[in-house]
Amino acid sequence: MEIGELSTALAMTDVGNQVAVAVLDNSLDTVEALGDGMVKMMEQSVMPHLGGNIDYSV
Repeated sequence: MEIGELSTALAMTDVGNQVAVAVLDNSLDTVEALGDGMVKMMEQSVMPHLGGNIDYSV
């Protein structure tokens, strides 16, 4: 392999790595936003008066 070909191959690999990192960064932002939404949804669904008493009969 000649030096020109090697240089081109390394540059292409670098570009591919940069794209992969950018996609992963975007995915991380999306997952964090979804997690925040899930936490807010769970906080709103809390009903402290439920489950405190048990009615039973035999």
